Amino acid sequence: MELFDVYPLFNVELYKGEGVFVIDKNGQRYLDLYGGHAVISIGHSHPHYVAAISSQIERIGFYSNSIQNPLQKELAKKLGEASGLNDFSLFLCNSGAEANENALKLASFKTGKTKVIAFKKAFHGRTSGAVGVTDNSKIIAPINEKKDVLFLELNDIQSVEAELQKGDVAAVIIEGIQGIGGIIVPSSEFMNGLRELCTRYNAVFIVDEIQSGYGRSGRFFAFQHANIVPDLVTVAKGMGNGFPMGGVLISPDFEAKSGMLGTTFGGNYLACAAGIAVLDVIKSQKLVANAEEIGNFLMSELAKIPEVKEVRGLGLMIGVEFEEDIADLRKKLLYEKKIFTGVSGSKVIRLLPPLNLRKENVVHFIEKLKESIAELA
Repeated sequence: MELFDVYPLFNVELYKGEGVFVIDKNGQRYLDLYGGHAVISIGHSHPHYVAAISSQIERIGFYSNSIQNPLQKELAKKLGEASGLNDFSLFLCNSGAEANENALKLASFKTGKTKVIAFKKAFHGRTSGAVGVTDNSKIIAPINEKKDVLFLELNDIQSVEAELQKGDVAAVIIEGIQGIGGIIVPSSEFMNGLRELCTRYNAVFIVDEIQSGYGRSGRFFAFQHANIVPDLVTVAKGMGNGFPMGGVLISPDFEAKSGMLGTTFGGNYLACAAGIAVLDVIKSQKLVANAEEIGNFLMSELAKIPEVKEVRGLGLMIGVEFEEDIADLRKKLLYEKKIFTGVSGSKVIRLLPPLNLRKENVVHFIEKLKESIAELA
């Protein structure tokens, strides 16, 4: 049997990770400025994280959600404290797509409605409901097409209100910062407008913090830059630092009923051990503040490069747009300069490094980026 060939692959085989570096099978070190799609939040193979998972698997790794699991309660308490959403509840699942599926389901349960407002260039996942609110026709199969989803322009509050006035919208879903869409930050005025309109017209306000959350923006959640509180917040990626997990943070306005949501693997012992360790490290190493400080430095240095058209983002979630296609630049950075970066479209380099990135790593990257630009010119 062969693998189903759906991933374009770089010719790199990794076997180890250390902090902000990954190491290939030949012992070559690479600076990781992508974190495997923003997943690595506290750094590769952090000793506290490794110890937490190792000690847990020696006791018990899994049992179903039919028994008491105190690790789930510990994780929920620490997440509430870290995020400031102490009065919210937590539903644990396995991925970001699942988190969004369950958020949409909760919105529909609460309102009795089916229509959803999403935004152009949005990406919310690849499962049925999540891909239905994703603005990419190439990955939506006919069975997943949703006629009751509207894709509106980001930052156009008038178009949102025009739809909400009709009274048939269950939810508005928006990324805290659009990731795959090119690192587009919705304006604070727009986020505040969405909050006010969703309350006025009885629609559920969902903020997808799967990529932008867990400290990446320089706040625990990106929506906190706008000083708002959504009804539902979805998380995953950095939540487990590589261990698959996701969650929905649910406001007190929602009533839990037995059986309304469920999962086999979500919130298992190993996932919770990983999630607790991540929160411990974020707190002890002040990684949210570090993301803001180092992110500001990185963006200011990028903005000085003449070939850079625009730098967008918050904290360590950064988009670097060029006038020309960046495919060759990204390959040069990887294969010659030994630096991993991401991409959005054909002209934007996406930077999503571990939150423990240091200033010396930024200086090294800027030097190699300038070298690469000059060599390609």
